[in-house]
Amino acid sequence: MAEGDSRTRVTILAGSYRIKGDIELIAGARITDYMLDSKAFFAVINAEVWDLEGRKIFAAPFLNVNRSHVVVIAPE
Repeated sequence: MAEGDSRTRVTILAGSYRIKGDIELIAGARITDYMLDSKAFFAVINAEVWDLEGRKIFAAPFLNVNRSHVVVIAPE
C-alpha cells in the first residue's frame, strides 16, 4: 500500500450479490471519487461474497468487481 493510502471497509450490492471487503482509498478521498476514477474493474481486498438471502458463497483475498454491475456501494 502506498503512503497516504488507507483501506476502507465497504458493502457492495452487485446484481444478486452482496460483497463485503476493503478498497484502497487515497487519504481524504471519497468513495464516490474512487468509483468515478475506477476503470471497468476495481479491486476488493479480503472479499466475502454473499447471496441476498444471507448465505456466504465464498471468500477471497482479492476480487475484481465489474463496475458496471455495482448498484450500491457504501462504507461499513
